[in-house]
Amino acid sequence: MIKNIIFDMGNVIIDIDVPLTYRAFAQMANLSEEEATRLFHEKAFFHQFEIGKVNEADFRNSLRNEFNGSWTDEEIDKAWCALLLEMPVERLARIQELAKKYRVFLLSNTNSIHVTEILKRADSLGYDFMSLFEKPFLSYEMGFMKPDPEFYRQALREGGGLLPEETLFIDDNADNIEAAATVGIQTIWLNPIGSVLDKLLNY
Repeated sequence: MIKNIIFDMGNVIIDIDVPLTYRAFAQMANLSEEEATRLFHEKAFFHQFEIGKVNEADFRNSLRNEFNGSWTDEEIDKAWCALLLEMPVERLARIQELAKKYRVFLLSNTNSIHVTEILKRADSLGYDFMSLFEKPFLSYEMGFMKPDPEFYRQALREGGGLLPEETLFIDDNADNIEAAATVGIQTIWLNPIGSVLDKLLNY
């Protein structure tokens, strides 16, 4: 019997397209998209920022240094958030509805700049985003990234001793789903992405 639902964020609650961020930095740096993508992968910008190894100021400076750009914080944040697409209000409403019946949590590989932008967008739709969840488990605060199984174990502990067999995790990434399953958590793989409303009709 499911008592707890844990939502991923990207392509579950808000649609994302990561290459759009690579493209935005390529355009600002006058590089090819392929070169910008290579730099992102080699320098692991996402990973370091999303496990809390660097703060916002150091993160922005590392981008300026690697891309040789004299960009403002605002320009960097806009390019960094280019990957964030639509956040259908129907998904927020469904989460709010489910919270009346289940304990609802958020577990996401993310960072403070993206979270700030997502909070603004949800607010524009009339929702206090974080209040939709009993507790958010965010990679940059917890020091883990999916698919590390310890991320899920820590979430279960910090959720107040959630039992994995009573917990449902929803994600668009197959590796993340498989990792959650190894911990004993029930899962829904969103394939195709963005199908969360269809998948949750019976909950």
